[in-house]
Amino acid sequence: MGVCSSKPSSKSNFSGHRSTDIPVKDSGETEESVNKTEVGKKSPFFPFYSPSPAHYLFSKKSSSPATPRRFFKRPFPPPSPAKHIKALARRGSVKPAIPEGDEGVRDSGLDKSFGFLKHFGSKYEVGEEVGRGHFGNTCKAKVKKGEFKGQEVAVKIIPKSKMTTAISIEDVRREVKILKALSGHENLVKFYDAYEDHDNVYVVMELCEGGELLDRILSRGGKYTEDDAKVVLMQILNVVAFCHLQGVVHRDLKPENFLFTSKDENSQLKAIDFGLSDFVKPDERLNDIVGSAYYVAPEVLHRSYSTEADVWSIGVIAYILLCGSRPFWARTESGIFRAVLKAHPSFDEVPWPTLSSEAKDFVKRLLNKDPRKRMTAAQALSHPWIRNTNDVKVPLDVSMLRHMKNYMRSSALRKAAIRALVKTLGTDELFYLKEQFSLLEPSKTGSISMENIKTALLKHATDAMKESRVHDFLTSLNALQYRRMEFDEFCAAALSVHQLEALDRWEETARSAYEIFDKDGNRAIMIDELASELGLGPSVPVHSVLHDWIRHTDGKLSFLGFVKLLHGVSTRTLAKTR
Repeated sequence: MGVCSSKPSSKSNFSGHRSTDIPVKDSGETEESVNKTEVGKKSPFFPFYSPSPAHYLFSKKSSSPATPRRFFKRPFPPPSPAKHIKALARRGSVKPAIPEGDEGVRDSGLDKSFGFLKHFGSKYEVGEEVGRGHFGNTCKAKVKKGEFKGQEVAVKIIPKSKMTTAISIEDVRREVKILKALSGHENLVKFYDAYEDHDNVYVVMELCEGGELLDRILSRGGKYTEDDAKVVLMQILNVVAFCHLQGVVHRDLKPENFLFTSKDENSQLKAIDFGLSDFVKPDERLNDIVGSAYYVAPEVLHRSYSTEADVWSIGVIAYILLCGSRPFWARTESGIFRAVLKAHPSFDEVPWPTLSSEAKDFVKRLLNKDPRKRMTAAQALSHPWIRNTNDVKVPLDVSMLRHMKNYMRSSALRKAAIRALVKTLGTDELFYLKEQFSLLEPSKTGSISMENIKTALLKHATDAMKESRVHDFLTSLNALQYRRMEFDEFCAAALSVHQLEALDRWEETARSAYEIFDKDGNRAIMIDELASELGLGPSVPVHSVLHDWIRHTDGKLSFLGFVKLLHGVSTRTLAKTR
């Protein structure tokens, strides 16, 4: 869905694959098992799970530390997009997959009128088919009249006969809304308009004639040089960071969903197919399992995720570009899920030993299974492996607002601990923070206020930002309404402790920060006072846990207490430690 390349398409099989896309055979895998995969009996489609797939993957013991290496061979099977699934309700701010009561409803009386433009045939002449997805096909078309007469475009044709549920109708409506709302980015396929008639919906977009990124990977034998991989990844990270700033999560990032504008080697890359995308606020979680099996993030399988899931998918693409193999592989769908949840990519086999340490660190930090420790798209553009490239511009990072909100709601003791941690930051971490601070255009005195943040958001805003209500999130930063914040405090507010914890030198960093805190800000503290600092009432039974946070010799915060305080705690967190 969403393919708008000019590559001739072939007849698709039952599972939605192109007929030339046959799964890679492995030793011991028979022709019969391959054919089963082709017809969908063991296809990469996600089944309609009721519980999270993680539920019964973890119910079986698995001791495999690393996923098997499976190199791409022609022809390579692109994993099929998953279908939307109604998720079970969870606690917290979780956005439901579909409106209540709509799940699985199949009703011939469904309203399939979208309010799109009419008379598509009077303006466009449809030509050859250039791509086929699981929900529609894409054709070339020529403008028949007007200023752009003769211009070629791509038209995704979605039959209304396939819109058999309220979910599928909402998917189409949301895709068009997102394409309309996102505009102006050079690495995003241009949307022209949407039409409809009695039988079809027609989504008119820019025609990209350079083919899929997947085809370029295969034409290179499945491996890019580091410099060539950087060129591709910079474009992917730029457009994804843009989407995340606007409050849009793509949810189906893979090489098939990036097209080159022309056959030229240095052609620009464009993101396509927003059929599974959704709007999300900075503090919101999604819970429906969508995407493609090989690229799905662990937290998606756990049904609680946000924009970080897109970054995981970019990590999978980066791994493929650099070594030509998938980081997670299995013969079955459940096996793929198990590998994603439990296995670790191999960085020991060829060509990884010959690649730079920066490249390996870059990929590892994208493929961190804990979304809190994973880099954001903007942070990835600040990574030493990327930022040493010419013309790298670090975009505004919306996750910064979430960290600032958490910091400003923290106790005075936790703020003091984080300020001590800031003093230990190295050049790499400070580079990202300096870039973000400068994007807020601080005053001549070197400070920012709420107005700076509003102005910066408005500067980059599209209609998508209104739909995702990113601006509404600013109300959580009301404490900045009447004061200003200098760079040192901004660093403490925008810092992610979890991401620092993912670094190899975390233990050393935390020890150094504790020494600074112990010297400048540590003081004797009573259990009741500590509980009050953490927002815990006197009747909370977990107070006994807090005794380990305080040194018995002088009543000051211990190293354990300092680290726990850095992460932020809640009653539920403390209960887990008992």
